Amino acid sequence: MVVDRITQLLDGIESRRDDMIQLTVDLLGIPTVNPPGEGYLAICEFLKARLQPHGFEVLLLRATGAVGDSDRYPRWNLIARHEGRHTGDCVHFNSHTDVVAVGDGWTVDPFAGQIKEGRIYGRGACDMKGGLASSIIAAEAFIETFPDYAGAIEISGTADEETGGFGGVAWLAEQGYFDPSRVQHVIIPEPLNKDRICLGHRGVWWAEIETYGHIAHGSMPFLGDCAVRHMGAVMNEFENTLYPALSERRTEHPVVPDGARHSTMNLNSVHGGLDEAEADYTGMPSALVPDRCRLVIDRRFLLEESLDDVRSEVHSVLERVGETRESFRYDVRELFSVLPTVTDKSAPVVTAVASAIEAELGQAPDYVLSPGTYDQKHIDRIGRLSNCIAYGPGILDLAHQPDEYVGIQDMLDATKVMARTLTRLLTDDPSGGATSE
Repeated sequence: MVVDRITQLLDGIESRRDDMIQLTVDLLGIPTVNPPGEGYLAICEFLKARLQPHGFEVLLLRATGAVGDSDRYPRWNLIARHEGRHTGDCVHFNSHTDVVAVGDGWTVDPFAGQIKEGRIYGRGACDMKGGLASSIIAAEAFIETFPDYAGAIEISGTADEETGGFGGVAWLAEQGYFDPSRVQHVIIPEPLNKDRICLGHRGVWWAEIETYGHIAHGSMPFLGDCAVRHMGAVMNEFENTLYPALSERRTEHPVVPDGARHSTMNLNSVHGGLDEAEADYTGMPSALVPDRCRLVIDRRFLLEESLDDVRSEVHSVLERVGETRESFRYDVRELFSVLPTVTDKSAPVVTAVASAIEAELGQAPDYVLSPGTYDQKHIDRIGRLSNCIAYGPGILDLAHQPDEYVGIQDMLDATKVMARTLTRLLTDDPSGGATSE
């Protein structure tokens, strides 16, 4: 009976609890900080050694020539594929292996994988090495319980999601690894909470604004033209007109957290004047009027907004500033843009995960959209594969924070949901893994 195999599957996951914890700790112990992009080959080789004995055929793929790839920091990716005994769909679990910089404020070693009070702490614990570990345990338990399944399971560990994903999923999609002819369902175990299905994300437009002035001696600034003051006027106009306008816009889509249901813009960085001195320089700066100032903006926009409008309103701000400043000159360079994306609730991967959540957690899932982009954007736009969602353990608000953690019970529950999802998509069980008839 299917019900007996479902019980066997869940028991198999419970028996792998310690293995799941140790796998997460081991992944956290490989620092894959991006930028600059450290440890990618090391973590891919670790995953290869883990997955090959379980019957996966493993490819290690360097994204040669992609944005960010270099001989010093090569962009390595892994795709592992396990073939079932019969033809059928392929379910692909995609996790990024990179983590952001540690930052200040930690009370534990960010790469030690410390365990306390039912949590595993470390940089990348929730975002998203915990999700990667969950997908591996789910796949291994499923393959052991259903060795006669139809189709294929893929697990990938990919580079650079934290910096746009161009050396990871984007490059793989360009090579055809997410073509709908070879992959039919994609689950990205990002930390959106175990009872949520993330259907997509807002759009993003990154741009660098540069203002220009005229260099002069700092004691005679009237002989120069200060580019920093020009940029100050730009930021002041942002504060007075653009930010109030953004706060008035609110999407009808379920973006989380609630503040992200509004349009937002972050001032990512600003630099003007002399270059930063070397760390060992002990002298004083020279007296110069800065002739250039650069500002990087990170604009997140709603499904109801267009990219053209997002661009034009920033240019409108700059034109208004120019009307009040006689020598105002500027350039705008687009760094990258991503359109919003959303998967339909009726898509097969959505209904399969929803059924699994109901069976495992006893409740209907919440459907959400992410405030920031993740690699679904490349699977959708480049791979032309729309049957893709994010689902994984972890609390979104902990991502990129000091003392980041993932809950062990949350990981177990999400692992069971992932395994139940496989039964729905790759076996003849029509219930999505329900344990009662």
